[in-house]
Amino acid sequence: MNPAAPHVPERESEFLSETGRRIRDEIRDLIPVLRANAAEGERIGALTPETLKAVSDVGVFKLTLPAEYGGTALGARDITEIVTALGSGDAAVGWLAIVATATRMSLAYPERTVEEVFRDARTWDGPIIIGASLLSPVVGKARKVDGGWMISGKWTFGSGSRHAAWATVGVEYTSEDGGRRRAMALMPRDEFRILDDWHVMGLMGTSSNSITTLDEEGFVPEHRVFDMADVPRMVDTLRGRYDGLGFKLGTFGSMLLTPTIFAALALGMAEGCLECFTEQARHRKPFNLPYPTVADMPSVQVTAGKARAAINVARATIHQYADELDRRALRDEDFTPFDEPKITMDLVFTIHMLAQAIDALQLALGSSTVDLANPIQRFVREIRVLATHGALRLDPMAEINGREILGTEPFMKMSGFEPPAGR
Repeated sequence: MNPAAPHVPERESEFLSETGRRIRDEIRDLIPVLRANAAEGERIGALTPETLKAVSDVGVFKLTLPAEYGGTALGARDITEIVTALGSGDAAVGWLAIVATATRMSLAYPERTVEEVFRDARTWDGPIIIGASLLSPVVGKARKVDGGWMISGKWTFGSGSRHAAWATVGVEYTSEDGGRRRAMALMPRDEFRILDDWHVMGLMGTSSNSITTLDEEGFVPEHRVFDMADVPRMVDTLRGRYDGLGFKLGTFGSMLLTPTIFAALALGMAEGCLECFTEQARHRKPFNLPYPTVADMPSVQVTAGKARAAINVARATIHQYADELDRRALRDEDFTPFDEPKITMDLVFTIHMLAQAIDALQLALGSSTVDLANPIQRFVREIRVLATHGALRLDPMAEINGREILGTEPFMKMSGFEPPAGR
């Protein structure tokens, strides 16, 4: 019996498709393989060849692509359940599956660009496109030349860089009226360099290295550079262009999919941690108390009960929003600009609640969990890295919501759609 399973059986969602269920179940079967390979993935700073091949064959990097490019164009509930299963095995794989969901946005590019980027999509193992420093306060630079742009810079947090065929990077340029504008530029793998700078406490297998151009500057043709201000309009043109629930999301629905599946990743990590905790607690003896096993200790029982409650509350919240994303997509309804920060706040809150539960499980079990062969220590480290992501930090998101609650003038949540103040 899985200790992380809801004590009141959850009704299967009407939005869970046969394809989504199949992929989820295949990932669940792969969990032992993912856990066994996770340490080696951390050592090499990328997914192991076995893991990369296994999850690519299942289709986790094409969840939002249409059938025309070998994908399944799944809805939010499907993706949520798949990412949760990945998180229980190896969070780095789940992270890269999330990165790959953004690939569908690239289908909004001009036809020539789409043909270039997705030429090998059906056979590619891993995320075919990654992004780096797209919405960061500091991005690269671009200057207009005949036929395109010369770009330069160092773009950080390029998750999936060692597995991707293309990279999209953020740049800043001077417009004709002298203003500073943001754009994104698309580079093939043979035109960017991966820096060896991803040495971190968790999620090392995501290969979130920085990237640069091969020389001081790199040329990007006009058809691969897009003004950031045009992105929402471009993305909205995808609505209904292809078959599949994933192409019925509106602009704000597409935005909300991201925190929903990041929360699903945290949920999977907590479920996996509780599963490992339960198995170990039943077989370990307490250090200084006369109980037969750690599982017999009242303090450990209390911790387990609280952890399962946190998991159940998080699961209910995440699934509620995933289902609502699909429900509105089917009705051709979008969320409002006022919905987005409120829902994101709820999801970010669940991530931090789950992080606290994972921390408590480690402390309750004790020093055996610090062994690098113990999967619990990896859950502890990687949920901490997840919770520090700029878009998932609790207090800044709470401030955004608190300003609205208290009637204070709001400000933009992301810096990437306008130059930083004072520039």
